[in-house]
Amino acid sequence: MFDDLNKYKQNGHFFFKQTDNLISVCNAPNDKSGVYLLYALKDGRVELIYIGRSGEIKQDGILFIRKAGLGGLKDRLVNGKQFGEPRRNSWKAVMNYEKIEALDIYWYATHCEKYIDCPKILENKLLRKYFEIYGRLPKWNNEL
Repeated sequence: MFDDLNKYKQNGHFFFKQTDNLISVCNAPNDKSGVYLLYALKDGRVELIYIGRSGEIKQDGILFIRKAGLGGLKDRLVNGKQFGEPRRNSWKAVMNYEKIEALDIYWYATHCEKYIDCPKILENKLLRKYFEIYGRLPKWNNEL
């Protein structure tokens, strides 16, 4: 569905369960910006529930990479707020409420020596493609 992500050679994924420490299991880089996809594992099924990003191209053309906390994609995944508090806390509560067994989180660094792609533009493109297929945004994305 998201063939555009195949060009990003620096990528990876990790699983997160309610009993895990998110900072320990997160293998996303702390010096790169990019996009990430969250898949919920529940009742033997897999569902894409969130598309997110860390970073953007600023008006001066420079790529912004988070420096606070852990930095980069890792900081956004661990310390970024969702559901009113940092993900390291909120994901566990929402997973418990929705009876999600685990999250499978895929991340993609969108810049290297060959290219600098804006994570914000790529995130919007992925959300638009998802919407075209399903007629709605992923469950955990805020619908406008």
